[in-house]
Amino acid sequence: MINSFLDFIHTEKKKDYYVKLANFLRNEYTNYTCYPKKEDVFNAIKYCDIDNLKVVILGQDPYHEEGQAHGFAFSVKCEKLPPSLINIYKEMRSDLVIDFTQDGDLTYLANQGVLLLNSTLTVREHLAFSHAGKGWEIFTDNLIRQICDIDRPIVFILWGNAAISKEKYVYNNKHLVLKAAHPSPLSASRGFFGCHHFSLANEFLTSNGLKPIEWVKK
Repeated sequence: MINSFLDFIHTEKKKDYYVKLANFLRNEYTNYTCYPKKEDVFNAIKYCDIDNLKVVILGQDPYHEEGQAHGFAFSVKCEKLPPSLINIYKEMRSDLVIDFTQDGDLTYLANQGVLLLNSTLTVREHLAFSHAGKGWEIFTDNLIRQICDIDRPIVFILWGNAAISKEKYVYNNKHLVLKAAHPSPLSASRGFFGCHHFSLANEFLTSNGLKPIEWVKK
């Protein structure tokens, strides 16, 4: 089992697949505009302390337009909220029976032990999934396996088919897996709305003697 997320990154960077990935990324960032910024690529991992890890939310691909992606799945640092995040907030309001207004920066969740992890951590501008199949999936699959070896209850929230496909790596029966459709407007009405994942996650954490997540920013 890994002792820290930074140790995990250091170990993976020595592997052949990551060396190839790094070469690909070097060319992409040199010749094209890519997101997030180089210094933000590992933010989800860096901001979430492994000793405090409680929830893993799996996304797919970083946002691919200017000013959006900053290293956390579904999170943005711009004023205009993406449709998926708007729907996540709608489900939060309904599930938690609370009204709120907040920006799109979800860093406050990472600080509480929520790992906001995309399957692919980088993307070329305007081209969704342009960095898929280059090695990031191996990196994130390996990370999920390592997390599953942690011998305490953790909630895995899987939204959409790409995230649900990772369920096979969640083999520890101490963990809770919550699955639903992706919050995208194309699929949110087919099982995301009404999934109650925020309250269900907190019920599970509380029942295991852990502090629940404050899903709404204070």
